Amino acid sequence: MRVTEVQVIPLRGATPEGGWDTELAADDNVHCLIELVTDEGMSGLGSVFTSGSLVEGALEVLRPLLIGASALDPAATSETLHQHTFWQGRGGAITHAISGIDIALWDVFGRATGQPVSRLLGGRHRERIKPYGSLLMAEPAETADRVHAAIERGFRALKLGWGPFGRRDAATDEAIVRAARDAAGPGVELMIDAGGSDAFWPHGYKWALRSAHMLAGHDIAWFEEPLRPDDIDGYAALTRHAPLPIAGGEVLTRRQTFLPWIERRAVDYLQPDVTKVGGLTEEHRIGQYADDHNILLVPHGWNTAVGLAADLQLVAAAGNARWVEYITPAAYIEDLLAEPLQMDADGLLAIPDGPGLGLAFNPDGIARHGGGRRLRIPR
Repeated sequence: MRVTEVQVIPLRGATPEGGWDTELAADDNVHCLIELVTDEGMSGLGSVFTSGSLVEGALEVLRPLLIGASALDPAATSETLHQHTFWQGRGGAITHAISGIDIALWDVFGRATGQPVSRLLGGRHRERIKPYGSLLMAEPAETADRVHAAIERGFRALKLGWGPFGRRDAATDEAIVRAARDAAGPGVELMIDAGGSDAFWPHGYKWALRSAHMLAGHDIAWFEEPLRPDDIDGYAALTRHAPLPIAGGEVLTRRQTFLPWIERRAVDYLQPDVTKVGGLTEEHRIGQYADDHNILLVPHGWNTAVGLAADLQLVAAAGNARWVEYITPAAYIEDLLAEPLQMDADGLLAIPDGPGLGLAFNPDGIARHGGGRRLRIPR
């Protein structure tokens, strides 16, 4: 089975606020879907956390290598794309685009064999996983309202990020965290994301350590991105001395980039993004190496229904996973699914066991947010 066609579907109209220094509008495009079509009439879907113009540009380089390549050998085909494009955009837009292609290839492989991707990756360690609702922080009262709304939707774990945190003063930071903890109560896990990958992040190790002690006093499950994303020395020191787990890694790409972070145990929880890092192939390898170093895998998932489906397959196949990120509310998740995901009474999601990515997607929702572009082969 060979790849005969690749289509990019940029998503617009419901781009969520993301804490960007220059905030995005709903019609700004930062997420794309990729559809691969094969010579046997089967298709696969992938997701990329990069704008459509960059993905289209990357495909000008990748298409000659991809068209005609095996659709049933995802790891080999993706590695070929990496190996032959190191001189153009390695780690950047080229790698991001390969991420979506790789996810789509695994989707094809699973659908062709009748197996979920997680089983093809080596086997399922679990059938359910705890999703954490990913929310933006606001002023204390509004933050409390957002927490209440998410709990009413069934979440038993919540991450609050960006907003005013770390951008005003320590009193504001603690007021927001206290409001969130009071609203959630003791039975809900809370995580805090400082958003240290924001433009010109002003804080260093000592601020992060003081903040970590404050967060530990409010029973926060982890402290995410408290430092600039390339400050590996600061992260290693903070992870050694902070009284709660430290998480990071969402902007890193390629497995090779993660090696020093893992070997130095620079974080407790590693957060590669399957739509950026190189796809399922790369992230599964990263997760296994992290597991060998007693580091948990927590996939970064500020993306789409297709990205969430890939993350669910990843955490099923990872022995060192406890959570999956679930941005909420998010039209690029809800509107792109044929049926809504439902959490059980324990606040857990069942991991799909159908072929490929395991979820059914809504072609009309994809077309609506994809500017009228429709799937070549409806799902």
